[in-house]
Amino acid sequence: MQIDLSNRVALVTGGDSGIGAACARALAEAGADVAIIYHSDEEGAQQTARAIRAGGRNVEVIQGDVGREEDVERAFDTTVAALGAPTILVNSAGLNMSDTPVAEMDLAQWERVLRTDLTGVFLAARRFIRQLDGQDTPAAIINISSIHESVMRAGGADYAAAKGGVRNLTQTLALEVAARRITVNSIAPGMILTPMNQEAMDDEGKRQEAESHIPARRAGQPEEIGRIAVFLAAAESGYITGTTVTADGALSLQLGQGA
Repeated sequence: MQIDLSNRVALVTGGDSGIGAACARALAEAGADVAIIYHSDEEGAQQTARAIRAGGRNVEVIQGDVGREEDVERAFDTTVAALGAPTILVNSAGLNMSDTPVAEMDLAQWERVLRTDLTGVFLAARRFIRQLDGQDTPAAIINISSIHESVMRAGGADYAAAKGGVRNLTQTLALEVAARRITVNSIAPGMILTPMNQEAMDDEGKRQEAESHIPARRAGQPEEIGRIAVFLAAAESGYITGTTVTADGALSLQLGQGA
């Protein structure tokens, strides 16, 4: 399938590295102009931007914290002024689990992850929907979740709670905006070779040990998630909404196996 996103504008949070950067590049390769929100890695964001410009698309780089309402509003205002109103939103900005048991986790850690991984999705999706008010044009929200929205891990309460919230927010939004031709879906990756799995990227032995638990016997690449995002952004997937696309090499299907 040849997907054409020409004349579309996409806004990608967390576009400075990993899955967010891969989604931004993939959307641009399909023809979209792209705005990137980054928090602290300016060089990573500029690297993504250079790749997009090299492909002939327009790009805007915006610094901001997706957990701050004023930063999200400013990022959308900047995007509209520079590129036009976005009709694709990819919520990829996120923090990883802290590996801290609930009994030992302080409130600041809990709130830090929830603010970025869940509140950030809410704020960006809310503004995205508001700025489409009165427009009869297809649009798509794509939230990057995780298999940990439904597969728990000890020490990951902060992350799992946030991603479970993203799943439920995705489904609620899908119901609310379906009649307006806005689709809302999530992608739930398993082990993907991004900075969140830096140890596995740096240590082949650790990576191979982790991959031995994946039925597909390999970790995923961020570009594979980017291609899913392109499909979910396209008119060809306009009847798919309120669902989670799991991309994990069948890792999450192993629940209950071996015991």
